[in-house]
Amino acid sequence: MSDFEMMGLPDQLVKRLHEMGLKDPTPIQKQAIPHAMNGRDVMGLAQTGTGKTAAFGVPLIAKMMEAGGKPAPKTVRGLILAPTRELASQIAATLKTLADGTPLKTGLVVGGQSIKAQINRVERGIDLLVATPGRLIDLMERRALNLQETSFLVLDEADQMLDLGFIHALRRISSMLPKDRQTMLFSATMPKQMNEIANSYLTSPIRIEVSPPGKVADKVTQEIHFIAKAEKSKLLIEMLDKHRDERALVFGRTKHGMEKLSKTLEKAGYAAGSIHGNKSQGQRDRAIAAFKAGQIKVLVATDVAARGLDIPDVKHVYNYELPNVPDNYVHRIGRTARAGKDGAAIAFCAPDEMKELKDIQKTMKMTIPVASGRMWEPSEEVKPKQRGGGGGRGRPGGGRPGGGGGRSGGGGRPGAGGKPGGGGGQRRRSGGGAGGGSAAS
Repeated sequence: MSDFEMMGLPDQLVKRLHEMGLKDPTPIQKQAIPHAMNGRDVMGLAQTGTGKTAAFGVPLIAKMMEAGGKPAPKTVRGLILAPTRELASQIAATLKTLADGTPLKTGLVVGGQSIKAQINRVERGIDLLVATPGRLIDLMERRALNLQETSFLVLDEADQMLDLGFIHALRRISSMLPKDRQTMLFSATMPKQMNEIANSYLTSPIRIEVSPPGKVADKVTQEIHFIAKAEKSKLLIEMLDKHRDERALVFGRTKHGMEKLSKTLEKAGYAAGSIHGNKSQGQRDRAIAAFKAGQIKVLVATDVAARGLDIPDVKHVYNYELPNVPDNYVHRIGRTARAGKDGAAIAFCAPDEMKELKDIQKTMKMTIPVASGRMWEPSEEVKPKQRGGGGGRGRPGGGRPGGGGGRSGGGGRPGAGGKPGGGGGQRRRSGGGAGGGSAAS
């Protein structure tokens, strides 16, 4: 099938898709929608930014429009579970837009917002409810809703739900659902535990894989800079200065570290904001809205945002700190080069991050091109702070002279053409090739 008209969708829904500028289905949509319309359980493997929300949203809305009727009080006809507030909000917004002009009611229940308002929202029943597992269980415990009438279940970003420890919550929710239902599971990667979820939730599913797990978008250019931890902020500022008018996402591992970096960028004159686990939901939403509107150009984030952000025209993604979980690297850089556009992913690697780099490259089955510096030696990985007497620390890509025998005997900064230190250090050369958080963050 080449377009939405040939998928047996209601004319009103096809018209709405065209109004949204969606005339040609993406590969995941082209394969998933017909099977979902036929009532099959679907397990879809696709990288972020490939149109997964419409891949399950379109058939859900189409089938509910055809079935007609209204949800009973405190019931949900279709349930979509997502691991983070940001992703859940994004899905709910897309579904609301898709369902515009139909009688279907959509809803969102996530943590960080008034539970009383959410209880009132589901009181009269919801056709399509998007929820995070924890808040959904809160509502069920208060008997604010039940899932006995739920005919459709979608698990989005199921691999991240595993990463964030939601497996027990998912089992509990599953026990409340009718066995006679249609289930769709979407994931960017396929960890071993996913088989347990697939066997528990899906019945004879059709498996759809539009890109191998760990594969990034074709139009993302990647590069890595080997650099000392203390030099990262300087290099980041230098690189951001080359594209001040373009949006950039900067990812790191810790809440405290990313808040500190955000303030450093603000002091350097950049319109920067931050989102992480220490921010309230309102603060996160305002920062994301300002980033989307172009009021801030640099958004600093922990992995809480790696899957939940769908912002057009993010040209640059910086891995200021490499993630501990290799798959998170793929999700981070999936924030750029979306919808067929191109983008750049720039990674910084300090001596103590070599293990993370090797794991990332093993997962992606590729070597990230080296832009500056050279791969850290095993001795430097073990003792990254050990230096010679009084030498200067250098920047990748063209070191300056050191004061007298810098790190590893060379005063020059690691990079292409670092100059010898005053104390007889040897020249450092650029390496030709490299080896090989959670929602609360």
